[in-house]
Amino acid sequence: MIIQICVGSACHIKGSYRIVELMEKAISDHGLQDEITLAGSLCTGSCNRCGVTVLVDDTVHTGITPENFKDFFNDNVLSVI
Repeated sequence: MIIQICVGSACHIKGSYRIVELMEKAISDHGLQDEITLAGSLCTGSCNRCGVTVLVDDTVHTGITPENFKDFFNDNVLSVI
């Protein structure tokens, strides 16, 4: 699985650095280092008003925040690994 977190200007301002930290921790906590490639990406053109854009393989997810990260990770990463 490839997970790309947008680190472009708009997502950076919305806290993409925090989503990267949360993703790194979640991957480590679940022992998924060998199954997930984590990368940054530039703008995907899928910005919305709140949260960060994250691509899981070829699926774009918008509006990821520290508050909804756990649900996002459970629904879109753990459920498909």
